[in-house]
Parts: sequence; structure tokens; C-alpha cells
Amino acid sequence: MVNATAKYVRISPRKAGDMARLIRGKRVAEARAILALSPRAAARVVRKVLDSAVANAENNNNMNADDLYVVQAYVNGGPIIKRFRPRAMGRACRIRKRTSHITVCVDEKKES
Repeated sequence: MVNATAKYVRISPRKAGDMARLIRGKRVAEARAILALSPRAAARVVRKVLDSAVANAENNNNMNADDLYVVQAYVNGGPIIKRFRPRAMGRACRIRKRTSHITVCVDEKKES
């Protein structure tokens, strides 16, 4: 099993997690097609991580890209950047800018 991780990505874990759920368990070609046709901004980030995992498998582990499938795809929350916005009557509201750690694991299908 070969993986790739993108850390501190400036996107909400909930939004990126939706894209990770879509590709989990799929063949790499099918997962790329799903992410390429999705209009969500998180799809582009998850596709980069998927391409990186495939490149790691090909170059470091001599695996065939045609036989790869997505074993795991998950998103964990990263540190939250906190900002403040002025509100009425001298108050302030906290704005939480969330970050994500995105991991995609690929492996070859075993012929049986």
C-alpha cells in the first residue's frame, strides 16, 4: 500500500471529506474521472493528492498504474486559523478558517 498526504490545505475537512468518500474503493482511472468532472473546489485538491499517490506507486514501488485502486481516502482536520470580524455595538465575532490533512492510499489489485 502506497500513500500520499497533503497537509495544512486551506479547505474545510467536511468539504474535502465528501470528495474522499466519492473515490474510496474505486479504480484510479474511475476516481480521476469522478474528480475531474466534479465542480467542487475540493475535488482539485484531492485529485492532486491522488496523482501524487499514483506517482509514488509507479516510481518508488514499481507498480503498474492500470492495476491501482484507492484503498483508503480520508481527511483529518488540521489547525484552525482564528480571525475576528467587527459586529454591531462594538462586539466582535470569531471566524474559524479550517485546514485539512488529506491522505490517499493506493494499492494493486491482487489477481485471484
